[in-house]
Amino acid sequence: MPSSVRAFAAPAARAPLGPTTIERRDPRPTDVELEILYCGICHSDLHQARAEWGEAMFPMVPGHEIVGRVRRVGQDVKRFAPGDLAGVGCFVDSCRACGPCTRGLEQYCEGHLALTYNGTEADGTPTFGGYSQAIVVDEAYALKVPAGLPLERVAPLLCAGITTYSPLKHWRLSPGQRLGVVGLGGLGHMAVKLGAAMGAEVTVFSTSPKKEADARRLGAHAFRVSADAASMGAVAGTFDLVIDTVSASHDVGALLGLLRVDGTLVLVGAPERPLEVPAFSIIPRRRTLAGSMIGGIRETQEMLDFCAAHGIGADVEVIPAQQVNEAYERMLRNDVRFRFVIDTASLG
Repeated sequence: MPSSVRAFAAPAARAPLGPTTIERRDPRPTDVELEILYCGICHSDLHQARAEWGEAMFPMVPGHEIVGRVRRVGQDVKRFAPGDLAGVGCFVDSCRACGPCTRGLEQYCEGHLALTYNGTEADGTPTFGGYSQAIVVDEAYALKVPAGLPLERVAPLLCAGITTYSPLKHWRLSPGQRLGVVGLGGLGHMAVKLGAAMGAEVTVFSTSPKKEADARRLGAHAFRVSADAASMGAVAGTFDLVIDTVSASHDVGALLGLLRVDGTLVLVGAPERPLEVPAFSIIPRRRTLAGSMIGGIRETQEMLDFCAAHGIGADVEVIPAQQVNEAYERMLRNDVRFRFVIDTASLG
């Protein structure tokens, strides 16, 4: 029998989120049921709850940075047992048969990717996210949460952590290389921590001089104000890899100018408007402009294990669900250091 759980949902586009009740299915043979303990708030939650990225399904329960404790398991589950800590990220299923899926790149599924919320399961059932008391997911799409880190700091790793870890691994960041991180928000602060732990020399680029102290505390070796042309010019052509986390319109040409020969600028932020890319910011030094999404299940598990081994968690502000609308407004003002996380006990 499906079970009713309390949740916080957007009833319509741009409407304030409020309390509701949703149905979760009874665990199938390969399912695990998690009691959700914490759920991070991603900037994409705001965009989707306000239908700013195209089609959206309402009522919508956002949340794809989920950490909880296994409550029940299906009869065929092998990897989890009741009482285990587990997590759920940005998707809860995929087609499992396409090229990307068979290579462990489920995030790029070419069949049907079932997003954790504002999506559908293979049978067309709408998905609801982590601003809720529980979730049921196939064990193949659940992550093992290593012990030792505060769970509220683990939750954002399921999106902000893997979004920055994946390009660092794909472009083979190695000790001694120079890494630039553009923007110091939820994504940027994770890129700094991860890059420093991988042994890179990390420089943060920000429009705000006030963020220098935080950048250095998080592990950055240097800080530069991106609006200062002289400062940017002083390090032109010196970076192996630059991770761009900015979601507002900005000068990509200036960032490409930071790269060495064969260097790569990776977009992980998602500006609303197209960015201008000057041809001669790329051609003379064989530079690459690339994009990256989240990671697959295997890589996300690798990231969680890496963070546990290095004591890395997100910097968070824990709030009750009743403060979600206020948190959304504060995110728009960049008034968060560096990720909001909902304590789902507040839903009880």
